[in-house]
Amino acid sequence: MIIALVVLLLLCPCLGLAGWAVWRTASSDSGVASAPSASAPAVPPALPSDEPTSAAPSPSEVEFAKGDCVVNDGTEDDAELRKVPCGPNTYQVLLRIPATSDGDRCETLAPQATANYVHDNSIDLFDYVLCLKKR
Repeated sequence: MIIALVVLLLLCPCLGLAGWAVWRTASSDSGVASAPSASAPAVPPALPSDEPTSAAPSPSEVEFAKGDCVVNDGTEDDAELRKVPCGPNTYQVLLRIPATSDGDRCETLAPQATANYVHDNSIDLFDYVLCLKKR
């Protein structure tokens, strides 16, 4: 009897979280939930590019990892990072710090960074900061 009660108490929160995740996903598919926003207090300025801009995925749909190179197709206030081959006038991702929107963490965790990009999602767990270095 005690074992059944313990299992029930452990199972209820898990089912609640699973239900919430399904509801959240269904809301996102129907356009009810707001899209994640990206802010950039210290994002590199937009760099001129010889490549034509195409209908690329938004930054919230692209995963950036250490070693990737990016350019900012947006502005400093409304950054739109795009992955590109590494080369001159690009920014290389030195570090991706998950679950935070504190861009100042780059100063201590990646002191060689010259800029940062803050992705601030409505769900804090999906926030991240990119520490960037101009190439």
